[in-house]
Amino acid sequence: MERRTIGAATLEVGAVGLGCMPMSWAYTTSQRDGEGSLRAVHTALDAGVSLIDTADMYGPFTNELLVGRVLRERRRDAFVSTKCGLLVGDQHIVANGRPGYVKRACDASLRRLQTDVIDLYQLHRVDPEVPIEETWGAMAELVAAGKVRSLGLCAVGARGNRRNGAGLHTETVRQLERAQQVFPVSCVQAELSVWAREALDELLPWCAARGVGLLAAMPLGNGFLTGTLTPGQGFEPDDVRARHPRFTAEMMAANQPIVAGLRRVAVRHGATVAQVALAWVLAQYRHVVPVPGTKRAQWARENAGAAQIRLSTADLGEIGGLPPARGSWD
Repeated sequence: MERRTIGAATLEVGAVGLGCMPMSWAYTTSQRDGEGSLRAVHTALDAGVSLIDTADMYGPFTNELLVGRVLRERRRDAFVSTKCGLLVGDQHIVANGRPGYVKRACDASLRRLQTDVIDLYQLHRVDPEVPIEETWGAMAELVAAGKVRSLGLCAVGARGNRRNGAGLHTETVRQLERAQQVFPVSCVQAELSVWAREALDELLPWCAARGVGLLAAMPLGNGFLTGTLTPGQGFEPDDVRARHPRFTAEMMAANQPIVAGLRRVAVRHGATVAQVALAWVLAQYRHVVPVPGTKRAQWARENAGAAQIRLSTADLGEIGGLPPARGSWD
């Protein structure tokens, strides 16, 4: 698989990563399969994927434990990315960026992942009660202690920006600038897909100007851009898509032209709709790494194959001309 760098030149990973969240968080509980998820991680690694993305809040904690079972056998094959800064309560999720907590969270993640170093440690959300300089400083100390190799930040402030009319990632860029003064930011994780392109406006240019990597979260639009979902199919109550405005039957039907356009390109390349959607993300920036989430080996193998697809200028123009997605995204 093609290799790409994120941040410092020494941080080299496969062009396509693996998001582990669906294995134990946000999607239908009844379809979770621990052994199947383990096979998905092994399959991804076999296909040249190296960046394995997890977080302590997924589960919570069970996702890291699952990944740790693989790392125990194949640590040299994997580039381990995990996150801290969000706590899961009974009814809500809260941010915690206090330095002491961050350091304890890192030690706990190391134990669950069965490794002595985390390749990329990401701040899941900035705590509004703690200056980012304090949180980032504590994370930098983890690098100095040899527990972490590099630091990243997940996009923040999106909803507030939507309401006040600013760009979607304006607050993220502000936070990145402040963090960068404390310790280098190696990468930013933000949603980027054919039907969610806002990161192209402010965030990607910021990264490109500084050689910072971009981990593209949800590059398949929570499964919609695979072309395997049908309008009105419904989702179980514990699936995040059951409450998502873009996954109502009406909006799924309205957005079918996006899938149809991707399918036309896919036919020309002998590829799947999902592979073309990922290839589009790969074409946006030489330091972007899409991180599609899956819990099934067959999809992990298919997603990895997207790294072999080279979209032409005409292909990219055709995809760029597809109608914008309909339906609120938050």
